[in-house]
Amino acid sequence: MQFLELKNFLDRKVEQYNQPNFIANDPVCIPHLFDEKQDIEIAGFFAAVLAWGQRKTIINKCRELLNRMDNAPYDFVLHHSDDDLKRLLNFKHRTFNDTDLLYFISFFKMHYSLFDSLEKAFLPKQEVFLDAHLEIADGGAAYPASEVYLAGQPQVSIEQCLNYFRQYFFSLDDFPHRTKKHISSPQQKSTCKRLNMFLRWMVRTDNNGVDFGIWNTIKPKDLICPCDVHVDRVGRLLGLINRKQTDWLTAVELTTQLKEFDPLDPVKYDFALFGLGVEKEF
Repeated sequence: MQFLELKNFLDRKVEQYNQPNFIANDPVCIPHLFDEKQDIEIAGFFAAVLAWGQRKTIINKCRELLNRMDNAPYDFVLHHSDDDLKRLLNFKHRTFNDTDLLYFISFFKMHYSLFDSLEKAFLPKQEVFLDAHLEIADGGAAYPASEVYLAGQPQVSIEQCLNYFRQYFFSLDDFPHRTKKHISSPQQKSTCKRLNMFLRWMVRTDNNGVDFGIWNTIKPKDLICPCDVHVDRVGRLLGLINRKQTDWLTAVELTTQLKEFDPLDPVKYDFALFGLGVEKEF
């Protein structure tokens, strides 16, 4: 397709899939169970982290987890007792188990005791973390920073935000080594699909009611498109991805292409690419 033809096609698909009827069958339905900002953040984070496998199973496991927290995740992470934590034991979704879950709760309690929003966890500060807290992929060298920068903070890229978040997340002394596999970063050469999806939910805002737009420092134009198997496949078929492997630079390449269609909100096209893939339209 030519540029305008492809743009118009994707715009129509965004309009088709970025609708309230998209919510019910997608993990984004989990944070939509709540109204309070912190509940949305915590529920959304768990929904994103657990988002692998069939969507129906993901949604059911998230509902089970929230039920164990009395459907009040923010209150639970701040005020739980040791007996309350016992209700979380034996929770499991694929390779995510109760050891991982208990550490997540510890992190949330620490963070929300200091800050009123999870957005602060993604905004780098001048702090030093142990090298052991950030696991670099085989080959040693990390990627050079991509040219995708936070609006108003030209020296900080989304790549740096995600690397910082992983360092910060595992900054507690007792973090389990096994839990590190559940939080990715560009420095591991990961696409960071789940975290990018979570950021889309929290940052993007429009009148369609799917994404929340409850964060204000990170802007929609700063985001990187979540690059799951559907988005990757359709992106390649449409000529938006040329890189052979699927990794962080693939997600950056795709987002750079999408910025040609809408530089202020490139990640809205996640709706189009994902919808085309999962509905097998393309």
